[in-house]
Amino acid sequence: MNHIEKDPIQKKIETSNWIVLGVFLVLSLPFMPARFCFGLLLGGLISIVNFHWLDRDLRSVFHLLAEGSRSSIFFKYFIRFVVTAVVLYFIISEDIADVVGLLVGLSLVMINIVFTVVMAYSKKNSVEEVS
Repeated sequence: MNHIEKDPIQKKIETSNWIVLGVFLVLSLPFMPARFCFGLLLGGLISIVNFHWLDRDLRSVFHLLAEGSRSSIFFKYFIRFVVTAVVLYFIISEDIADVVGLLVGLSLVMINIVFTVVMAYSKKNSVEEVS
């Protein structure tokens, strides 16, 4: 299998996902109830694990595309979707954590991606330098 090197921005996003989760937890612990913080932690972990799982699946699918297989991307996406849905259903139906905290935690990766891309583009003078 040909190893495809990760983009530096992707590496930065993966590292800063954990940092953002830690910062959100540290900032919320003194001010929010424990259920909210637990929901934040669970949502953050689910979104970070899902992000890594997506990366791994896409790398293997693009390797398979070079060999002629095209249907596995949909199957892997569906499996990831179902696993995430079942985990979220269990957390919400069993009232394990605060739903608002869970939603904030699930949004951490998107917040981090937007912030990282904005910062990367703001450091560049033109679009050509980013490419």
